[in-house]
Amino acid sequence: MKILDKYILKSFLVPFVATFLIVLFVLVMQALWQAFENIAGKGISLVFILKFLYYTTLMIIPQALPIGVLLSSIMAMGNLGENYEFAAAKSAGISLQRLVRPMAILAIALSGINFLFLNNVYPYAILNQSNLYLNIKKKKPAMALVPGSFNADLPGYQIKFDEKYGEDENLLKKVLIYDLNSRKGNQKVITADRGKIITEEGSRYMTFVLYDGYYYEEHIKSARTQNKRKRMAASNATFKEYEFNIDISSIMGGDLDTNRVTNHFRMLTLKELKDTIPKLKGRYDEILGLRAKNIYISTQAKELYKYPDSLKNNKLDSITLNNFEIKDKISILNSATTKTNRVLSTLKNNTETVKWNRKGLNFYDTEYYNRIAFSLSCVILFFIGAPLGSIIRKGGFGMPMILAIAIYVTYFFTNTFGRNLAEESTVSAFLGSWVSAIIMIPVAILLTRRATKDKGIFNIDSFLQPITKIFKKIVPKKR
Repeated sequence: MKILDKYILKSFLVPFVATFLIVLFVLVMQALWQAFENIAGKGISLVFILKFLYYTTLMIIPQALPIGVLLSSIMAMGNLGENYEFAAAKSAGISLQRLVRPMAILAIALSGINFLFLNNVYPYAILNQSNLYLNIKKKKPAMALVPGSFNADLPGYQIKFDEKYGEDENLLKKVLIYDLNSRKGNQKVITADRGKIITEEGSRYMTFVLYDGYYYEEHIKSARTQNKRKRMAASNATFKEYEFNIDISSIMGGDLDTNRVTNHFRMLTLKELKDTIPKLKGRYDEILGLRAKNIYISTQAKELYKYPDSLKNNKLDSITLNNFEIKDKISILNSATTKTNRVLSTLKNNTETVKWNRKGLNFYDTEYYNRIAFSLSCVILFFIGAPLGSIIRKGGFGMPMILAIAIYVTYFFTNTFGRNLAEESTVSAFLGSWVSAIIMIPVAILLTRRATKDKGIFNIDSFLQPITKIFKKIVPKKR
């Protein structure tokens, strides 16, 4: 390795290590802060918190690598330009391509490492971190209840409250509870001004004590006969104190290291995703086929067939309804309307099921292509950062940091936007995953060309000269 290559790599690696560790620390702390509410105060040992941080760090490394490459490439080339080392290299006959070659090779190597992380380490980290987080939440289910939104963690209930307070965070204000144990919708509703949660270590029950509330239950859906429905449509009552137990045995117990969820699309490697997608596609096609077959049978379309010309009755009117009496016409139209409404109702009821199955398939499809596309982000962002640094000729953390943040936010936003479009079936999974690369690669090529020709990002004179010429032609010169 030549001395120049060593010097260039050193000027790149020093800011890369610093920026990578800073970005990694910030992102890990952000993730820890978001999860802190469900970890703190649950009697979790320091060992498990460190495990949680370890898995979170492994998850965030593929995201921090591209930011580090982008920022360090801008800083390295900016420092070379600011210290006139880039100009000295040019005067010695060393081109920009030759100057950035060692950094480009390193960026490609980092992209390969990023791919290995995304394919092997990232699924492993997601698997363990998600299950550890889930087990920590279920260590004390009462602590998992969040104010301001409906909580579905407790089996058979939807619980909402405005505020949780008290020394043990077990006192509630403005409680709303939907009892879904009958599995027939929100038939039982309980509201209360105040409430209290009582749990004991090792108990399979969580006790709710509600004060100054209202109880309402519908019996229409559960009653089997019409007379019972008319006699007892619903019951309601007010109460000063109401107490009931919720069985939480199904969500408690087990070790914190137990893996409860293993088949989430983010927990699979590329090979596992590739094997899973055809199965999901087959299941989705089967659902569509069954729905289509049901509609085909209900419309009696199989009874429609073409008569041979020799059997046609030429005396019949070409408009089918004109061959029937008015009474028969009404009967036919009523029958057609009923069947059409039935088919429309079936389609409406099946829409959500079909959409959900399609979205589930899109998750796996998009994750597969996004892993490949995002692994190339190190290379793409390097070829944006290196020429940009040589153009602005500013080192340090000032201007490079601002540019790096703006570029990465744009890249990450377009990547997330494309994924969301793909998951909603607006665009294909391939296009949605690669949309950020499709936008950024032309920018990288443009910046590289302008840096090679030693031009700025924008040449203002190229825009002003045509306008100046037009004005000179219109406005005559003064004599």
